[in-house]
Amino acid sequence: MTPPAEPIVRFHQLLPAGRTPLRADRAAMGTLPMRAVRYCEAVTSATAFGWWVFSPIDQEFLWDGAEIYWRCADVPEWVPLQPSVQFPDYAEAFDREAPAAMQGCAPPFLTALPEPGCLQIWTGLIAQTAPDWHLLVRAMPNLPPAGPIGIFEGIIETDRWFGPLFVNLRFTRSHTPVRIRHDYPLAQVSPVLRECYSNETLDRIAVETGLSSLSDEDWDGYYATIVEPNARPNRPFGGYAAAVRKRRHECHRAREAALAE
Repeated sequence: MTPPAEPIVRFHQLLPAGRTPLRADRAAMGTLPMRAVRYCEAVTSATAFGWWVFSPIDQEFLWDGAEIYWRCADVPEWVPLQPSVQFPDYAEAFDREAPAAMQGCAPPFLTALPEPGCLQIWTGLIAQTAPDWHLLVRAMPNLPPAGPIGIFEGIIETDRWFGPLFVNLRFTRSHTPVRIRHDYPLAQVSPVLRECYSNETLDRIAVETGLSSLSDEDWDGYYATIVEPNARPNRPFGGYAAAVRKRRHECHRAREAALAE
């Protein structure tokens, strides 16, 4: 038996409502074109890279160009965020469970940020990652947004910072109600190694110009990737996708065999 691998990320769901995080699926909740699902491994791999996190409840927002207003089932009338609100009835529940030194320190559920039309939503989660693994918080790749809102991307050092997992939003249109549903992903979080975005890694870049910069090996690679397949008009679709999946399967089998030894 292969021993189970330790989790890369552990989510602590602290609010009593909401969906638990889900592994993002390759079809973007069925919204991707079928041709992309079958043949475009680049698109499906990016779509599935990470986990979806959700709003704990259905809620609506309205930005009038100056103030942000909010309502939900428990707060049916529009109320301004001045500058933040707690999740309904959560502050009392937090104080009943928290140690004495942390009374009154429940995370705010919604916060109107100082920048016009910018909002912070707590997912109800705390994320904890393995050493040197961090979380990239971003919009869902290849999945339409919930409305006229955009997500600020950020990388959180969740192997060191044990705190609420927030999503920062920016309204892209005023005077238009925006509904955020509890069953539609709010954002996607993806695991990245610290070294992937370090200066040492990102400074390792080379740019070569002109066709003369291509070596014989480069031309061989271009021929194998572009020229030779297009010389076979009856070739099956999805050659790249099939090759990537085969290589992924072989790597998985080799890793399983190494763990079993």
